[in-house]
Amino acid sequence: MALTNYRDVSTSISDVSAGFQFEFFCEKCGESSRSAFRPYRKGQVTGWLSRFAFMFYDLNKASRATGAFAEAGAGGAKAEALAEAMTQAAPLYEKCPGCRKWIGRECWDAGTGRCRDCTARAAADDAPAAAGGATCPNCQTPTAGGRFCHECGFDMASTHKSCPACGVTLPRQARFCTDCGHGF
Repeated sequence: MALTNYRDVSTSISDVSAGFQFEFFCEKCGESSRSAFRPYRKGQVTGWLSRFAFMFYDLNKASRATGAFAEAGAGGAKAEALAEAMTQAAPLYEKCPGCRKWIGRECWDAGTGRCRDCTARAAADDAPAAAGGATCPNCQTPTAGGRFCHECGFDMASTHKSCPACGVTLPRQARFCTDCGHGF
């Protein structure tokens, strides 16, 4: 299965520093790793040609001619570089069957074959039946009641929270503020 958790951080295809590079990331925590930079020689040659052509020829004609040269094989070269980068990154990420996200090694629970969040959620779903009580939605600790969790201090009676950056009221499950983008 092809990884979908990447960003293209390649440089321009018609520049002296032309090349392909991809950044792969964990969809839970955002931890990332980059593939090795793979130079695109045709683009680099194009970059040098356009710089020299600028000195001797009309800029519009030179840029169109050299740009067409660089674009001629860029699609195939980029696809090849991406396939190679995915092959190298594939051992670093697993797809969680619970949340269907690509997960890095730091957030992966090899014992259950799920991400740590899905493992905790499954344990929290099982814990109330076993313990006969509720669990804290923040840390999944079984509780005997009360407004605040005795383990982490989470306000279990509240259904909303305020953004500490801008003060807007959001649902308790929100991971980011919809007004300012602050992460919780």
